Amino acid sequence: MTSRRGGGVRMSSFTKGLKKVEVALKWDPSPAGSPPHDLDIVAATYTSADPGSEPAYVVHFDSRSPDGTINLDRDSTTGQGFGFDEVMTLELERLSTSYARVVVGVAIQQGEQATTFGAVANTAVRVREGYTDLALNDFSVVADSTAAVVAEFIRDDSGAWAFRELLQGFDTDPTSFAATMGSAH
Repeated sequence: MTSRRGGGVRMSSFTKGLKKVEVALKWDPSPAGSPPHDLDIVAATYTSADPGSEPAYVVHFDSRSPDGTINLDRDSTTGQGFGFDEVMTLELERLSTSYARVVVGVAIQQGEQATTFGAVANTAVRVREGYTDLALNDFSVVADSTAAVVAEFIRDDSGAWAFRELLQGFDTDPTSFAATMGSAH
């Protein structure tokens, strides 16, 4: 697995007190006669005791967290539709205090030939709380990657959740990506 930081990566300052956020993903369908592009939102949750190692659990592929606080609400396998086709909701204020970090990424399901973000038309990821956009990015700075971490949520000492915009690319398959997302910085 190779990790890449895109040139021009914007790092935003922390926004305090997040309650409920939405991560949404869009892309255009593959050209006629080509295999469909399937991009997936993946969230990894880390405990206070081990915020950078193995995730306590991972939410992806039409699933939800064991406590129901992180849900993949819409799962597109082709990118067909208007606007953002895949949506994950994170109810951060409901997460147990034993969790201190949630890392969210996007992985491309790989077929016979590796597909990178640069090969998928009109990609975009949006992180939003209510009607406020916290981040909106295309994947141009990680165009040669097959997966990317797009956001990090960290619980501070007061218990409030903060957001850090992050766009870091990886060359890996979705299963390996989920196990290594915590290494993003």
